[in-house]
Amino acid sequence: MISPVSPTLAEVNAGAAKLQGVKVYALDLTTSPIPSYSRRDFYKICLVTGESRIHYADRGIELDGTYLIFANPHIPYSTELLSDRQTGYACLFTEAFVKGAERSEPLQQSPLFKVGGTPVFKLSETQAVHLTSVFQQMLAEQSTEYVFKDDLIRTYIFLLIHEALRMQPAGSFVQHKNASSRITTLFLDLLERLFPIDNPHQTLPLTTAQDFADQLAIHVNHLNKAVKEVTGRPTTAHIAERVVSEAKALLHHTDWDLLAIASSLGFKYPTYFTNFFKKHTGSSPLAFRKAG
Repeated sequence: MISPVSPTLAEVNAGAAKLQGVKVYALDLTTSPIPSYSRRDFYKICLVTGESRIHYADRGIELDGTYLIFANPHIPYSTELLSDRQTGYACLFTEAFVKGAERSEPLQQSPLFKVGGTPVFKLSETQAVHLTSVFQQMLAEQSTEYVFKDDLIRTYIFLLIHEALRMQPAGSFVQHKNASSRITTLFLDLLERLFPIDNPHQTLPLTTAQDFADQLAIHVNHLNKAVKEVTGRPTTAHIAERVVSEAKALLHHTDWDLLAIASSLGFKYPTYFTNFFKKHTGSSPLAFRKAG
């Protein structure tokens, strides 16, 4: 059973309204289906105990024991539970929340931002006890009325990052036998995470095959070969198809002008967007909007 590490649906629903850039919760996962946490802009630090396998594109790592795990919202991954139960803690936070600190430079050097790194750290018994107490303090602090609790939780997050920076990555990545299938699945997942575009100030951060390959930490030729092998279509065709689909939705369901739509979809000039849209639909954006 492969599923993202996430809280139960009840926990997500209960906490979503109160979420202000950070949320800490206890984990108690089983091999039953687990709903994914849909926020695309959250980073995640987890402390988990159990047996599992984490998949990143064409690479995977086996976990057995207690681990500290960092997850980047721009790099898709999946977790396969190999034991009946996995317990621990997790902290979700936005980059904006962490940047609220005056000195946030260490975050830029952390496993959270390291493309192609191994953000999984095996803990000794002593380390596990220490970091468990940090998560428990964050969990307790989250429900207090202390006026500076955000600053305190940020301090705990930086403490976790610094503890990880002092450790060596755990284990070595192993190659998946079905690498092409896994790469394609994670590429399509990463593509879908970019949508929908919610406001005209939001811009697609990834628009080319090279952008996606960089996020997946693989060579662009490797990505293109895998996607073509599995789907029969090139990477660029999937990207273009999804951008066209989003463009149609924005033209039909928003009153944004052409400049705003073009910019949000990653086009430098409206004329570039118009030519792209017409190439793939046979109609200009304005004609499509009027016809709708």
